[in-house]
Amino acid sequence: MKIDRFILGPFETNCYVLRETEAAGDCLILDVGLEPAELVNFLQQHKLNAVAVILTHGHIDHIAGVTALRQNFPEIKVYIHKLDAEMLTGAPTNLSALAGQTFSTEPADIFIAEADNIDKAGIRLEVLHTPGHTPGGISLYSKDDRLVFVGDTLFAGSVGRTDFPGASFTQLKKSIKEKLLTLPDETLCLPGHGPQTTIAQEKAHNPFLQ
Repeated sequence: MKIDRFILGPFETNCYVLRETEAAGDCLILDVGLEPAELVNFLQQHKLNAVAVILTHGHIDHIAGVTALRQNFPEIKVYIHKLDAEMLTGAPTNLSALAGQTFSTEPADIFIAEADNIDKAGIRLEVLHTPGHTPGGISLYSKDDRLVFVGDTLFAGSVGRTDFPGASFTQLKKSIKEKLLTLPDETLCLPGHGPQTTIAQEKAHNPFLQ
């Protein structure tokens, strides 16, 4: 898997572009920040076809760029967990007021759930429902590549915030321990903000999981 990471917008959201190989023309997008211009420019310059954008959860700093992606790639499909679906269409639930705006967009094309497999652009990802930061928060696991995209569920040395509506630290910790820490120790974790880490590193050193 070829992965390109972009750090987008004032909240420094990690956006990932996934391709089967560097030569592949089709790609998947994981999350997209408040300011997607750099991402769109990259896709256009490399003549990439964005076939889907998968949203790890519905907060504004991960979904705002969906509008630009749809404008530039009319055939793109938007994926989100059904429990976060209303965050795309309803400004009160996606925290856009915190970003100084009122954001809403068209509904998702495809709702995903625990144990679904997304097989697009030569990439295969298993959906792990990891609620706690939001009710419909997900992680996306690639067994073959030994990595997991964890959104705002888990960070290097930290965990996602749970002081927002619909969040729960108890649920978040349960999600991490049951869905993520059970993955092989060498599994690379690519979060929604900040640097990458590994399952082994977080098991040993994350103070929120002790």
